[in-house]
Amino acid sequence: MGVAYTGTLVRTGEERATLVRRTYGLVFASIIVTAIGVSFGQTQPGLMQAVIEHPWITMIAMFAPLWMALKARGQPVRGLVLTFVFTFVVGIMISPVLFMAERANPGITGQAGILTLSTFGVLSLYAAASKRDFSAWGSFFIVGLWVLIATSLLNFFFQSTITSLWIAGATVLVFSGLLVFDTWRLLRSGQYGPDDYVPAAVNIYLDLLNMFLAILSLLGGGRRR
Repeated sequence: MGVAYTGTLVRTGEERATLVRRTYGLVFASIIVTAIGVSFGQTQPGLMQAVIEHPWITMIAMFAPLWMALKARGQPVRGLVLTFVFTFVVGIMISPVLFMAERANPGITGQAGILTLSTFGVLSLYAAASKRDFSAWGSFFIVGLWVLIATSLLNFFFQSTITSLWIAGATVLVFSGLLVFDTWRLLRSGQYGPDDYVPAAVNIYLDLLNMFLAILSLLGGGRRR
């Protein structure tokens, strides 16, 4: 979404190809690690209950390794390990959500996953094939993200199902836009260094994660009506 690079930038086509290959490899490896975290969390009812009862502690446990991973430039092994710790904790954090969603609507997690990956493929191809300059999309959709956060906080107190569905739909749109922007930034903008695949992968991973959870919410809301 918003992690940038300020060191030596990619200058050759070979460097770009290496950066792209490593970035997408880390994205898909992170998805697998998250799935492992979900599976582990769902085998530990006490852990899932702790996640529900102590969300702030869970968030700190999740974002601490992410922050350290983004600070570990020039230390690729440390950056990778911390990224996988982060994505594993993400899996544990979302395991209660997926457990309850699957119990209410069997098969919904797989459907949300397929829709997310399909959307990812289409938007990535669009960003790669288009000759447009998507630089303005970053600030525009970041503003949209802050609006979503504010609206979600308000809805936390009012608990409106209809508003939740609208927020989920808007979340899909916002993170779709951010995914296009982050893909364009990776492929064309020259804003990353040749070995800066960790922040590039984290941006795309977070776009996919938020899209997946929003799509899951939309599918669940649609089935409850």
